[in-house]
Amino acid sequence: MKTLPGNVIELCQALVRIPSVNPDGDPGCDQTGELACAGYIGEFLRASGAAVELDEVEPGRPNVIGRFPTAPSADGQPKPRIVFAPHTDTVSVGGMTIEPFSGELRDGRIWGRGASDTKGPMAAMLWALHELREVIPQLPVEVHFVGFMSEESAQLGSQHFALHHGPYDFALIGEPTDLKTVYKHKGCLWADVHTTGVAVHGSIPEKGVNAIVKMAALVQALDTEFRALLKEHGGPDDLLGPSSINLGMIRGGTRSNIVADHCVLRVDMRTTPGINRAGGALALLEDFVKSQDAEAWVEPLPETFPLDTDAQNPFVQRLVECGSELTGAPWFCDAAFLAAKGTPSIAIGPGTIAQAHTKDEHIKTDDLEAGAAFFIKFLKSWQS
Repeated sequence: MKTLPGNVIELCQALVRIPSVNPDGDPGCDQTGELACAGYIGEFLRASGAAVELDEVEPGRPNVIGRFPTAPSADGQPKPRIVFAPHTDTVSVGGMTIEPFSGELRDGRIWGRGASDTKGPMAAMLWALHELREVIPQLPVEVHFVGFMSEESAQLGSQHFALHHGPYDFALIGEPTDLKTVYKHKGCLWADVHTTGVAVHGSIPEKGVNAIVKMAALVQALDTEFRALLKEHGGPDDLLGPSSINLGMIRGGTRSNIVADHCVLRVDMRTTPGINRAGGALALLEDFVKSQDAEAWVEPLPETFPLDTDAQNPFVQRLVECGSELTGAPWFCDAAFLAAKGTPSIAIGPGTIAQAHTKDEHIKTDDLEAGAAFFIKFLKSWQS
């Protein structure tokens, strides 16, 4: 790295100026993938004293891992390991009303894709690590950093890291949370509900069985009875509210003059920890669909799990002692995948989720500086 950024603002600007758009879906530009961003972060981590590894998850799409040196503990026992873990990819830049990669500093804000989600939180974490590079080896915890690829689609980076490098004693996932500690969040289950029928000529519909009509009855039941069942089955959750279902997409039939023999409804369920403890939303959906239509069936799609880290975890309580407030979130993130493999995890970072993915994404410089100061305070809290 020829020249290090002089402060956390310059670091955030540098990160925003590196396109790292997730290639899935419609990225809105030709520059996709996390490699360039991971390479820059790796250089910054090396300049901060960390040993760096680019761990390729998919071709040209690595996680970037930085492991800071650590002195032996006084009692000779292994130190607890903590990891700061934002993601390096961003969502599409399609439809943005500002230059997505300018990193412009204007009106007390840094503008561009990822400024809020999540290059701002990442810059705050990295800057704190850089500022305390001489202190970190003497702390009673071992400190690592990882920048995850693919958080915005499929969460491949965190799943790979959890499988090959965990578990840790604690993970701080970088997300724009207004520096609140998100220790609980909902999961997400997508599933396709299928109804079947018998195709005949459209002029004699009474001779066939219309899968769309069957689905119409099922839609009504899902939107009323099943919605109430989800709420009852998962129990109350003061932070997250009940589990929910959205009937998001429907398609059926092949032509208007043929009675439809197949119809598919895609649902999006946001699930609480309570419903997972009660057996999971998928089993509940499958049983309900069968009770309404014995011939209908459910095709599950990849699921992301809810997060339910113990609020009394000593690492969580240390964040509270440093001034953070405990909260929950309706969205999901990489924290759940690390937690599922044994790493107690939370999400935290400067900036607001309201600015994530927007057409004019930005982060306030005051928030960014407050984030770096908070992570410095958190790390310094380990000093005896």
